[in-house]
Amino acid sequence: MSELNKPRPPRQPRTGTTSTGARKAASKSGRSRAREFVLQALYQHILSGNDASDIDLFTRDLAGFHKADVAHYDAVLHGCISTAADLDRLIEPKLDRKLSEISPIEHAVMWIGVYEFQNCIDVPWRVVLNECIELAKEFGGTDGHKYVNGVLNGLAPQLRATEVAADKARPAADGSGDEA
Repeated sequence: MSELNKPRPPRQPRTGTTSTGARKAASKSGRSRAREFVLQALYQHILSGNDASDIDLFTRDLAGFHKADVAHYDAVLHGCISTAADLDRLIEPKLDRKLSEISPIEHAVMWIGVYEFQNCIDVPWRVVLNECIELAKEFGGTDGHKYVNGVLNGLAPQLRATEVAADKARPAADGSGDEA
């Protein structure tokens, strides 16, 4: 049998990131998927002002929803919508422009981050921050993730004071401290 006719071994599934840097679906946790669906629902809510239950029903019918952590999705979506004004009051002082000038994607991502800082204490603050940055990279504008990072990093010491202080006091693994 010539080299050209030999059967090839099956390709291993790829994991990690796509060529654009977005995380591939195979590597996403149920909570990460839940956040993506929450982001889609919040985006729709911000743009349309539609009722939360209508948006929720629509979102649950989207492809891949069955792989999301439904309890996390429910808590974050309904929590963000019901406390939107409170979340905005926390976010606005950290902005360098009016909230109405912020992209709906970045606005929704910030809602998710602030809500999780306040209500999802089982999720470390750095995980919340990183997940929100990834959402903004994947779905937001070119540098939207930097803006989200700045706002949420500014709110973390206020909303997770003890946890942030403990992290900053702990030396980094390389012994150089936590300057980042």
